[in-house]
Amino acid sequence: MKTVASHALGCKVNQYESEAIGELFSQKGYELVDIDQQADVYIINTCTVTNLGDKKSRQLIRKVKRQNPNAIVVAVGCYAQTAPKEVMAMEGVNIVVGTKERKKIVELVEQYENKQNVQSYVSEIMQEREFEPLSIQRLENRTRAYLKIQDGCSQFCTYCIIPYARGPIRSRKPEDVLSEVKRLSENGFQEVILAGIHVASYGKDFKNTTLLELVEKVHDVKGIERIRFSSIEPNIVTEAFAKALSRLPKVCDHFHLSLQSGCDKTLKAMNRKYDTQGYAHAVALLREHMKNVAVTTDMIVGFPQETEEDFLQSYDFAKKMGFAKIHVFPYSPKKGTPAASMTGQLPNAVKNQRSQKLMQLSNVMAEAFLKKFLHNEMPVLYERAIAEDMYEGHTTNYIKVHGKSTSDVTNSIVKTTINEIKLETAMGFVTKL
Repeated sequence: MKTVASHALGCKVNQYESEAIGELFSQKGYELVDIDQQADVYIINTCTVTNLGDKKSRQLIRKVKRQNPNAIVVAVGCYAQTAPKEVMAMEGVNIVVGTKERKKIVELVEQYENKQNVQSYVSEIMQEREFEPLSIQRLENRTRAYLKIQDGCSQFCTYCIIPYARGPIRSRKPEDVLSEVKRLSENGFQEVILAGIHVASYGKDFKNTTLLELVEKVHDVKGIERIRFSSIEPNIVTEAFAKALSRLPKVCDHFHLSLQSGCDKTLKAMNRKYDTQGYAHAVALLREHMKNVAVTTDMIVGFPQETEEDFLQSYDFAKKMGFAKIHVFPYSPKKGTPAASMTGQLPNAVKNQRSQKLMQLSNVMAEAFLKKFLHNEMPVLYERAIAEDMYEGHTTNYIKVHGKSTSDVTNSIVKTTINEIKLETAMGFVTKL
């Protein structure tokens, strides 16, 4: 039996796609193995969101070719889409596929065996209008499921290469989403995370559905107890949106709401489609309608021409928002984006200093958020055992919990009393099975 390893670098969408690709090979009789094992075929789902993503993609391609010099190595995904000639020129690459045509990947591999040269199947993505259906059938050893509902992005933020790698927005048909959700439920999953490149755009390419309407349909699926979003944009959070979600008890009170900067001047330079006033209003609406809501975010420091005053303004805004966590990224110029050619690029020392300051703020805010729930009893979906009588899971507002229980509570939602905070983890004990 031939073996294949399908591995993703980067985001949750990539991970979903890689798992779906692995299943395509499994359905054709291939044995799935880990990326660190010797395989006949390696599928590397590349990332290009940063220069580091490109570098890691190249490193992994070289690594797997060393593991088996005779293997067929396929580079797919965002890096392959945006720099196909560069990827084709890499020693060890046999086939290059971009961010479409993944459903044909088994056929492409099996056709390749008698060919000698690197084969490229990268095609124009900017005119793509159809969502490429990929789904996951094999559902083992997991309790939370990511579900890709959308692809592409039409925002064109000045620092971001993703619109060029993924093309315009394409939404998955609601009936296809619901079919997969029902299958997840039948396999015992209680939580689904609706993921995409720009989830807030879901349905904008349809005439008869919206993200909220899709959530309402998923909410009706029996057996599904929790619904999350991977990330959303502040502009989607209106009074009607927040109120509607608050009336759906399965929707989790945790939102990763992209910010990137708390300085209006920088937001404008980034070509973000909101300002700090609009962002603050979105946060206020979520907190008004969801009592224990956790709001997390991404922020970039050291964007071109960001002065110390700009950074402090961004820092103060983040402090005012009281996030549950900030994912901090020092700006990295990405070839092919407008920001990479802007004047006023900042030295790494400045970026690192600002990153450290913002991460320290994040740690303080995270601890303050967690302490609000000390001695509270909260429902936790436990995902795995981590020690004898100790299990790890998450609350609806995405607090990581280590709970003590004399019974196996894996894939169970149980009441847990929080009695201690250790770093970013709440420690507790199961009080109601």
